[in-house]
Amino acid sequence: MIARTLRAVGQRSRNQLLRRRPIYRPFHAFPANFSKAYDHDGKTKVTIFNTETDLGLMVTGYSQYGFRLNNDMVLIGPISVFPRSVLSWNVNSFEDINEESLSLFPTLEPKIDVLIIGIGDQSPPPALSKRIIEFMKKHKINVEVLRTEQACATFNFLNAENRMVACALIPPLHLTYNENDILQTKLRQKELYETE
Repeated sequence: MIARTLRAVGQRSRNQLLRRRPIYRPFHAFPANFSKAYDHDGKTKVTIFNTETDLGLMVTGYSQYGFRLNNDMVLIGPISVFPRSVLSWNVNSFEDINEESLSLFPTLEPKIDVLIIGIGDQSPPPALSKRIIEFMKKHKINVEVLRTEQACATFNFLNAENRMVACALIPPLHLTYNENDILQTKLRQKELYETE
């Protein structure tokens, strides 16, 4: 019952966001405070989801309803993420991706090097990839069309290297999880109920 209610509220919020114009709306902007991706003492440090905001915005989580960023901002629906800001992206599914929905990316200044598009949980159809690549090639922007999970990881990696990168993400319809996800959830629940 609760899950059904949450799905209905999420869908209603997503539909309200998608009906609005203009295509892009600013959510948040960070001051440009760049640092190198590797500022350590020679020891290798790896984090899959970086929570340090001085490296720029990164996607730390996603669900069927939206995305969580490393500054703890939760955004509902499809989004466009840039190194220091986020915009809502007015598409329902990958079928809505066209020249109009991509028109913001060629107009940005400074010009982006790479655009990463996450189309949900399905593999990108070759016709879609070809259409997007041809449009972006006119504007001399490299583009990758991937599943959302892969797009988030690719964006985080390129952003940590201070590349001029942007990504456009559609939440997946279905989520996959593994044993590690289940274990982490149980540990978090255990911590919630522990008393001193």
